[in-house]
Amino acid sequence: MNVLELFRLEGKTALVTGCKRGIGKAMALALAEAGADIIGVSASLELSGSQVEQEVTALGRQFQAYACDFADRRALYAFIAQVKADFPVIDILVNNAGTILRKPAVEHPDEYWDHIIEVNLNAQFVLSREIGKEMVARGRGKIIFTASLLSFQGGITVPGYAAAKGGIAQLTKALSNEWAGKGVQVNALAPGYVRTDNTQALQDDPARSQAILDRIPAGRWGEPDDFKGPVLFLASDASNFVTGELLTVDGGWMGR
Repeated sequence: MNVLELFRLEGKTALVTGCKRGIGKAMALALAEAGADIIGVSASLELSGSQVEQEVTALGRQFQAYACDFADRRALYAFIAQVKADFPVIDILVNNAGTILRKPAVEHPDEYWDHIIEVNLNAQFVLSREIGKEMVARGRGKIIFTASLLSFQGGITVPGYAAAKGGIAQLTKALSNEWAGKGVQVNALAPGYVRTDNTQALQDDPARSQAILDRIPAGRWGEPDDFKGPVLFLASDASNFVTGELLTVDGGWMGR
C-alpha cells in the first residue's frame, strides 16, 4: 500500500466536539479533507448554515450539526442517545470541546471549578465511554482527546483547567490500556500556546505574550491549522500501532 493511502478517510464518520471555531474547526476540516463525513457539536453551534458546515460541505463531505451544553449532564446524555440513533457507526471521536475560567487559586470559586471539571473532564469520559463501547464491540475505532501543556505543567490562575487537563492525560492512558487490544486506539494532542479564544487574555497581555513567545523555540504562537496534520495522523490507519500517547504540538515548548 502507498503510504499516502494510510491517511485516507473515505467512508469514515468523525464526531468532532467543540468544532465551531479554532482548533476544533481546523481538525474537522482536516478530517473532511481526508474524506470523512463530519458530525459536529458545540454548545452554540448553529443547526444549519454554520461556517464550519459550509466549509465541510464545500469539500464534498456531509456535515450534521448538534448543539449541546456539556456542562449539563442530562443534555449530554440526550445528545449521545440522539447521535447514536442517527449514526450507528462513528469511526472517529475527537474530544475537543472545552472551556477555561481564570482566577487565582485563593479566589477560585466552586462554581468555576465545578464547571471546568464537568465540561473538560467528566463530559469527555461519558462521551468516550458511550461512543467507545460501540467501537470496542466492532473491534475498530479512534479516539483523540485535546489535552494541553497543562497536562504536564500547572499553569497560573487556572487550577480547575490544569486539573482537568491532567485528568485527560491519565484518561487517555487508562482507556488505551483497556481498549488497545480490542482495536481501538486512544491518544491525545497537547496544544501549546495557540491563537484561539481560550488564549485571548494571554495574547492581550503584552508582558505575558512576550514571555510566552520568548520561550517557544519555533519563535511564534501556534495556529489552529497546525493541528490538521497531527489529528489526521491519529485518526487514520497511519497510527494503528500508536496508542496511549500525548503528542505535543507546541513549537518545541516542552523541549525547552
